[in-house]
Amino acid sequence: MVPEGRVLTVLLVRQVFLRAINKFAETMNQKFLENTNFEFQLWNNYFHLAVAFITQDSLQLEQFSHAKYNKILNKYGDMRRLIGFSIRDMWYKLGQNKICFIPGMVGPILEMTLIPEAELRKATIPIFFDMMLCEYQRSGDFKKFENEIILKLDHEVEGGRGDEQYMQLLESILMECAAEHPTISKSVESFVNLVKGLLEKLLDYRGVMTDESKDNRMSCTVNLLWSDEQCASQVMQTGQQHPQTHRQLKETLYDIIIGYFDKGKMWEEAISLCKELAEQYEMEIFDYELLSQNLIQQAKFYENIMKILRPKPDYFAVGYYGQGFPSFLRNKVFIYRGKEYERREDFQMQLMSQFPNAEKMNTTSAPGDDVKNAPGQCILNKCPCQGLGMGSPARNSIHRALS
Repeated sequence: MVPEGRVLTVLLVRQVFLRAINKFAETMNQKFLENTNFEFQLWNNYFHLAVAFITQDSLQLEQFSHAKYNKILNKYGDMRRLIGFSIRDMWYKLGQNKICFIPGMVGPILEMTLIPEAELRKATIPIFFDMMLCEYQRSGDFKKFENEIILKLDHEVEGGRGDEQYMQLLESILMECAAEHPTISKSVESFVNLVKGLLEKLLDYRGVMTDESKDNRMSCTVNLLWSDEQCASQVMQTGQQHPQTHRQLKETLYDIIIGYFDKGKMWEEAISLCKELAEQYEMEIFDYELLSQNLIQQAKFYENIMKILRPKPDYFAVGYYGQGFPSFLRNKVFIYRGKEYERREDFQMQLMSQFPNAEKMNTTSAPGDDVKNAPGQCILNKCPCQGLGMGSPARNSIHRALS
């Protein structure tokens, strides 16, 4: 239990800090907003600082007793509301510069709106619609926003944030905003239904994780991972040969993955996925014909494990550092699975041939920010990786073969 005096001291410091943030905001509005004076990095830093301030543990008043809550509220007010309203006002002042912060600010704004304070939520959720409208006016859709919020929502709910009240408020506010913009209302309605369905499943899943009933947990997990709902139009195509539901889509992807595992002679991994499919066929959809085919496939994989000689593969860790790499590689490390009997020199030669202008790093430790932020390309290749055998946890990392 934190002493009351210490809590009040911390809140006093936060109050001083809040005044400083608001003073910075005034200066930014006056000197760094209009036309050529606009400074993206400065505004970006402000938003991230303000969100970090509003989400800090010491300001989450719900954790205190009712008496302490009222005492803090009377003395300091709810600083979350004050900074939240300021973030909202600063956002709307951006004008045409808003597009620079989409989708980068979607996650921080989502984190702020999930704070369980009703007035704060009502004031800040409309920022989402403004983001959607802004991207729609620029590109004809708001896919960047949609993809980002779905990705972040999963993470936030898993971390314990979000509730049914938030889901209902999000739906009502976005639909109310959409009613005033007929050109985008249908797209917004589809988005709201998508997010609402996802949020319902995530909240259910989170709720049953502490449930003692394994059946409840399994039922909820199946509902989340294997859904018979129709796929979104972006992934659904006409014709019977294409997946029409989430279950069919996932089954198709599993079949493709199993095929790749078979091709790479990783039959243990293929069997693991086969067993997941078998459980669906036997316990969920009762398709015994597919189940029999699945078991025959598993039997083949077990036979391959026993009869076919497989050389132990080497694994290579490769880091791509520098701003010269595309975003999906930049400053990331990947684990590559070598081909059969592939020599270290051959792997390195093939790797460097894909990036002829890249500089090969001779060190074994990760580089500093000076290399990561530099405009060039630097490749750190650790050959081979140790401890990446068939039973290693690291086998859950990204395994790719250079083609």
